Amino acid sequence: MKYYKEFNITAEPFIPEILSGLMWEFEITGISEEVNCIKVFAAENSTVSMEKISRLLKKLVGEKMIFNFSVEENLIEDKNWNEEWEKSVRVIEVSDKLVIKPTFKGYQAKPGQIIIIIDPKMSFGTGEHQTTKLVLQFLEKNVKNGIRVLDVGSGTGVLAIAAVKLGAESAIAIDNDEWCYDNGRENCRLNSVDKAVDVRLGEIKDIAGNNFDLITANIQKNILLDIAEEIKNRLKPGGLLILSGLLYNDEEDIVKKYSSLNFEMLEKKSLDEWMAVKLRLQ
Repeated sequence: MKYYKEFNITAEPFIPEILSGLMWEFEITGISEEVNCIKVFAAENSTVSMEKISRLLKKLVGEKMIFNFSVEENLIEDKNWNEEWEKSVRVIEVSDKLVIKPTFKGYQAKPGQIIIIIDPKMSFGTGEHQTTKLVLQFLEKNVKNGIRVLDVGSGTGVLAIAAVKLGAESAIAIDNDEWCYDNGRENCRLNSVDKAVDVRLGEIKDIAGNNFDLITANIQKNILLDIAEEIKNRLKPGGLLILSGLLYNDEEDIVKKYSSLNFEMLEKKSLDEWMAVKLRLQ
């Protein structure tokens, strides 16, 4: 009988996108994102171990990206991992207007709803995380017809896709992860926005444009602080900036940094312990 290793990983704060991305450094076969943990699967003879995962997560603690974590290892009978993963993915009603669904789940759209089709790789979120919902809710209220949008750290491409479906003329979605690049392109094709959304592999420093009307960045605080000037240099005067990936206690540092760069705080939204902020470049 064939067995697989299963590692259950939790962390505070729980940022599945970061945890999942790091786990692909190991010799694994798949990742499933649960409500409050990620499950990492590996062959029984894989070199990955609870000790190796713990060492990597301790580095995140040292960098103050997480406060604490736990890792549990189990040896379980082989399963159809793709089937198990698909069971965990659900249709997400972000608002009365915006709905995110995978291709393998049915949904009867209501009048006026915008359906965003996202088939994530097992390493990336489905739009269910609080920070993604918060940014999408901001986009719903702030995207105007004909604007140009930049999404930094785009993951599945969900924010750029939503912006175009809400009326933006074009969007650039950039991420430094090859899995995100491939998955973003795939999801743009699924939503028939591949001509309007330019998915790129790289970082914000690789973006030459400086006339975006709206920029989104759903990344952890440390990166948002590091790239603040890069963001400013690519936004039009009067342009809007939507930031998330933030906990309540991150607000003071973020507002202080961006205020020093001539950004005006306009609004904030929160969901559970997470928050998003909307700013304008003056």
